Amino acid sequence: MNRLIYIVPVLVFIGIAAFFFAGLRERAQVAPDELPSVLVGKPAPITPLPPLDAEAQAFRPADLRSGHVSVVNVFASWCAPCREEAPALRALSQLKGVTLYGMVQKDTPLKARAFLADVGNPYSRIDLDADGRASIEWGVYGLPETFIIDRSGIIRLRYAGAITPDALANTILPAIESAQGPS
Repeated sequence: MNRLIYIVPVLVFIGIAAFFFAGLRERAQVAPDELPSVLVGKPAPITPLPPLDAEAQAFRPADLRSGHVSVVNVFASWCAPCREEAPALRALSQLKGVTLYGMVQKDTPLKARAFLADVGNPYSRIDLDADGRASIEWGVYGLPETFIIDRSGIIRLRYAGAITPDALANTILPAIESAQGPS
């Protein structure tokens, strides 16, 4: 009977550890840029924000439902991967029928402008999410993140991480092409 007092807690601990280990193994099979988003297939959040500064024009929720594919890229000047994806964003800004919007997260207008002066500004409009609240509504957990929104304002893809040439060709452009089809 005394042995049961010691064996039962050990068996319970082993069972709980096995349960958590199995969960970790399952999660490790998902690539970081393929993390699920509850917003995919749903309307883009209605988060009116101010423009980055007096030089910028803000995009509005209605802009995301105005009959063209929208790409919303969340970035900041302090984000090193955001600098790496600048060439891919320039390429996206040249696509016909696609409008690229920027959302600056937890940054200052002065620092964001310096960043854009350095890497180039591919955005047609830029919002400032100074406190990060809008990013929370969008489900952003790290920078950069990019959302593909169809002509009706429905999120079709959430991509986490810097857009590399491979990601652009194999993930982003196919998602844009799909979003350009009938909604």
